[in-house]
Amino acid sequence: MEQEVPILQEITPLGQYDFMYVADRKKEKFDYPLHRHAQFELNFVEHGAGAERIVGDSVENIGEYDLVLISSPNLEHMWGQGSCQSKDIHEVTVQFSIDFQNVPIFKTNPFRSITQMLIRAQRGLAFPMEAIMTVYSQLTGLSKDKEGFYNVLSLLDILYNLSKFTNARELSSTSFAQVQMDDESRRVKKVKDYISAHYMDEIRLEQMSEMANMSPTAFSRFFHQRTGQALAEYIVDIRIGMAARKLIDTSEPVSTICYECGFNTLSNFNRLFRTRKHCSPTEFREKYAKTRVIV
Repeated sequence: MEQEVPILQEITPLGQYDFMYVADRKKEKFDYPLHRHAQFELNFVEHGAGAERIVGDSVENIGEYDLVLISSPNLEHMWGQGSCQSKDIHEVTVQFSIDFQNVPIFKTNPFRSITQMLIRAQRGLAFPMEAIMTVYSQLTGLSKDKEGFYNVLSLLDILYNLSKFTNARELSSTSFAQVQMDDESRRVKKVKDYISAHYMDEIRLEQMSEMANMSPTAFSRFFHQRTGQALAEYIVDIRIGMAARKLIDTSEPVSTICYECGFNTLSNFNRLFRTRKHCSPTEFREKYAKTRVIV
């Protein structure tokens, strides 16, 4: 029987008419548990090499610098101690609210790149070092005393500068983050919707190409051009994301989850899971068990 384990729902200091909140702090360790909150978050870490970053089903050890944008209220995240030995950790957390899907100005051309970045950040978005260095002085200056209006302008400037780095990397899988990514092609969306609803079943290329009204060869090429992935790889990623969610949210045996998520053999499931998550399903579940809290 499934037993959902709740995680910490953080209540941020932002009031009804507040736009953003900035916390700039020096500390010796990471000790805040896995959590989520309604507001968007831009989190910067300096001198944190070895710390363990969890965003959705992404678990990674960070380098000396780390910058991540999260724009989904349902995406759990944390920066844990990991193997970090630094006693001079610098962390800047910016929490803010932007209704970019409904406010007309964010649909205009000057804001297009920011809006596209916020859509991608529903899965968590990690920025390359070049991007971090580009906004470093702006980020570390956000907490300085100045009028709120100029703080908002500074944040928008930071977001715009970051939006130019299209090589920023999505962290969580789409299925785990439970977000619907926009696609220009209705045919691709139709196929993706079908896979999301039937990931536990056998899914064949011929079946998907027929759904898109294309030959298998043409559809394979078309799907890869639109998504950057082969159809088989996309299906595996969806299944792994669903399995990761079940490993965290239920107490079902690994073998049961394996077959419920469409894998034919346990050995194949373990191999593919380790390739993508760099740990076994059991290790992944244990890692999250140590960080989740009941509230």
